[in-house]
Amino acid sequence: MIVPSDSALQMLAREAASRLLESKRRLVTAESCTGGWIAKLCTDIAGSSDWFDCGFVCYSNAAKMRDLGVAEKLIESAGAVSDEVVRAMAEGAIARTGANVALAVSGIAGPSGAVAGKPVGTVWFALAYRQADRLECQGHLIQFDGNRDAVRRQSVEYALNLLRALPNPV
Repeated sequence: MIVPSDSALQMLAREAASRLLESKRRLVTAESCTGGWIAKLCTDIAGSSDWFDCGFVCYSNAAKMRDLGVAEKLIESAGAVSDEVVRAMAEGAIARTGANVALAVSGIAGPSGAVAGKPVGTVWFALAYRQADRLECQGHLIQFDGNRDAVRRQSVEYALNLLRALPNPV
């Protein structure tokens, strides 16, 4: 396990920013276990208002429902840390903003919170983006190792790498 440093995360954020700028897209984040860390790295970059719209920190289930429109029944049936919920978070973030790219993260950073089938380090990501006349949304499940800080740092790194690989608009 290699835990990314602050400088490595900052470099990835700058690369993601370049990708968003060159594709003329605006980003919104919907973060749970990362607690706004992705949005912070993005807005640390001078000129980020050219490509960053806003960030939602929806740590509680109530916030996911209230701020992003995630259905209570979906959280009850799939769990807050699931493909279905993280996709709903990303789609809700786009629906509520003028952004055309959303990055959502929900996971179990630890040391507690593990449930059957979802150990500490389980993190779901969703990248949603407008492509022509439709909304694409990709879910990704990753199992990270390490303590709370390590899980969160690796989650931020993975999320920024998803942005760096964002497909060109059609």
